[in-house]
Amino acid sequence: MAYSWFKAFHIVGIVVWFAGLFYLVRLFIYHVEANQEPEPARTILKNQYQIMEKRLYNIITTPGMLVTVAMAIGLLSTEPEVLKQSWIHVKLLFVAILIGYHHYCSRLMKQLAADECRWSGQQLRALNEAPTVMLVVIVLLAVFKNNLPTDITAWGIFALIIFMAVTIQLYAKKRRRDKEKLMGQIGQVAQEQT
Repeated sequence: MAYSWFKAFHIVGIVVWFAGLFYLVRLFIYHVEANQEPEPARTILKNQYQIMEKRLYNIITTPGMLVTVAMAIGLLSTEPEVLKQSWIHVKLLFVAILIGYHHYCSRLMKQLAADECRWSGQQLRALNEAPTVMLVVIVLLAVFKNNLPTDITAWGIFALIIFMAVTIQLYAKKRRRDKEKLMGQIGQVAQEQT
């Protein structure tokens, strides 16, 4: 019975943690892009994003991570023999990388607050895809365990990364075109008014 409780809350923790990680870096993107706004909008937006980032990190994302890890420890305590299987070692490696990513987000949050972040919106969009890749690998390992077809999985993960990179580039081009179109329309309106 304890195993089922640990597993249920482990899944809840994962959902909360990943929701926080996905949204946190999205806020970082908006925070960085607020620098392109004129004053006073720039300061107002940056202050608001800073508040949102801190609350999301401290009230949702970090507790989600702590619940996930605590329930995983509970799961392993009910089935310690699973630690002898190779799939769990690989899964734990990816979880360790994910925890490192979580703490790196805290570092970025502090850099943004101090106006010292050197990441562009485009770079942050790419960074925002890292937890997606880790989530896919971790879930596949948890489901397939030692029967995970590594060749197909490796190609699938590679294709996922390529797809995400292409999507980010296409979105960047669309945003540039939309901005150029808007600037053209503003210029046209300004000419008509003179």
